[in-house]
Amino acid sequence: MDRKEYAVELKHKGNNCAQAVLLAFEDIVDLSADDLRKLGAAFGGGMGCMEGTCGALCGAEMILGLKRYEGKPIMSEAGALHRAFAEKCTATICKDLKGRDTGRALCSCDDCVRHAVEAVSGSLRAVIMTGV
Repeated sequence: MDRKEYAVELKHKGNNCAQAVLLAFEDIVDLSADDLRKLGAAFGGGMGCMEGTCGALCGAEMILGLKRYEGKPIMSEAGALHRAFAEKCTATICKDLKGRDTGRALCSCDDCVRHAVEAVSGSLRAVIMTGV
């Protein structure tokens, strides 16, 4: 199973969107599954209120930080990841993605998880391939 579908499976097993993305990268980070669940616990549902950034995107940004941060800002890479996600999903705020105020969803949670995994995988292609 590819990493995107694995993340969706994790979401369907009781993890929120952020946790599902984080756990999909457990094999390349130095944190346990329990720690990754704790890290992502408050980011589901647009930070618990649908008003914040999509939890899947937050999880992807956390993975980027865990793998790329070396004491210098990674704002450029973070911005690129954010733009890649927004391009696929057409929004980054949970309520907009889910159509809470419009009644028209722009992207399903499963697809947000897929697109977040895809976006961060693109940023980490060399890391994922080598496992370093």
